[in-house]
Amino acid sequence: MAAELRRGSMYVDQDPEAFSNGGVRKNLDDDGRPKRTGTWVTASAHIITAVIGSGVLSLAWAMAQLGWIAGFAVLMAFSFITYFTSTLLADCYRAPDPVTGRRNYTYMDTVRAHLGGRRVQLCGLAQYSNLVGITIGYTITASISMVAVKRSNCFHRHGHNVKCHTSNNPFMIIFACIQILLSQIPNFHKLSWLSILAAIMSFSYSSIGLGLSIAKVAGGGNQVRTSLTGVTVGVDVSPTEKVWRTFQAIGDIAFAYAYSTVLVEIQDTLKSSPPENKIMRWASGIGVSTTTVFYVLCGCLGYAAFGNDAPGNFLTGFGFYEPFWLIDLANVCIAIHLIGAYQVFGQPLFQFVESKCSEKWPENKFITREHAIEVPFIGVYYMNFFRLVWRTAYVIMTAVVAMLFPFFNDFLGLIGAASFWPLTVYFPIEMHIAQTKMQKYSFTWTWLKVLSWACLIVSLVAAAGSVEGLVQSLKAYKPFQSQG
Repeated sequence: MAAELRRGSMYVDQDPEAFSNGGVRKNLDDDGRPKRTGTWVTASAHIITAVIGSGVLSLAWAMAQLGWIAGFAVLMAFSFITYFTSTLLADCYRAPDPVTGRRNYTYMDTVRAHLGGRRVQLCGLAQYSNLVGITIGYTITASISMVAVKRSNCFHRHGHNVKCHTSNNPFMIIFACIQILLSQIPNFHKLSWLSILAAIMSFSYSSIGLGLSIAKVAGGGNQVRTSLTGVTVGVDVSPTEKVWRTFQAIGDIAFAYAYSTVLVEIQDTLKSSPPENKIMRWASGIGVSTTTVFYVLCGCLGYAAFGNDAPGNFLTGFGFYEPFWLIDLANVCIAIHLIGAYQVFGQPLFQFVESKCSEKWPENKFITREHAIEVPFIGVYYMNFFRLVWRTAYVIMTAVVAMLFPFFNDFLGLIGAASFWPLTVYFPIEMHIAQTKMQKYSFTWTWLKVLSWACLIVSLVAAAGSVEGLVQSLKAYKPFQSQG
């Protein structure tokens, strides 16, 4: 029989053992919450799950738009900027001192502690709207990969010239049903196993794509066209298309490195010794460097394999048809990875809404009461009716929006452009300046500001390219119908 428990916080799944024997504090951290157990391994898994995602699939297309020189340079630039600003953000987890200061549990809390004022609301708007966009994007991408398995088998049986039209919508519904179940995982602290599994999947499909690209290059056959400057004006695209596609490609690459939206939440899972900022810098270095190696290999070899005709998603755009079973395996790995990645990006949003509602209506039992349920082979699971209803409604909403707007490349670019500057660059730099009390107009202050403004310009042009791409896609799109 379910027992009802009233717990003090919905944000953290309280461990009853931590309060047994008169409230022994050896099981609690310095903030009174259950002891965190995360390490550089789990943090690296979270980062790799968040970073090596669907973005890797569009890198061959992005390289085709930019060419060998600009494509490689943009990849490396975003890699360096992401790692550098992530180290700044890691030092802001505690305030005012990065080692002994008070903990901040969310990105918004971090901005509130260091900057305050209206920028807290701006941060919340940027972060949580970005998280919504990412979960919608992952719903689209997962369904595309599921459809690709069915179409791959169809092409294998009936030949490559058959259209094999398949609707994405049933697969979005399947993905949503899985997310409804997994979204009941109470918080980020319980996601380590899912992130490790997802990280393994991301390595698997990236490696398969890499291997297929190498085989295609080594096999020769049809000659592909590549160039130092990418697609050729007058041959592949018009001058206007070249400009817009270049902007969109920059946005795709920006999205491929994005994880700052969940960095603070990942850091909040780490145990306090060694200091969290030190471990987070180490985990960020592992995550970003591993990602960069994969991205350069997948982007460059994918471009070498397909040239200027590289598809927007090189595993589901059917640049490869055979061996069909290997294509199927890669797409299954993508779907499994995105199941985990959806939760990594969804949990901060879930917890934000739940904590705010719990604070506003602390006496509402529907919102605050937990029901302990014995689950065979797992133990006690604490079910909350508000969590069940709210998270289910959110997953359904993202699935419906994904069905309405299934535009992969344009959506990726817009998300990357919208989130890159404020969350990856602006707030980490501003908080670092405030935390270190940096002198205005000093050399370091000046070049940090120049970096911030340069990244703002990049974000604006990338957003413009993505919006233009969405407009073109909308002209020919009919909602809820198969796109072939």
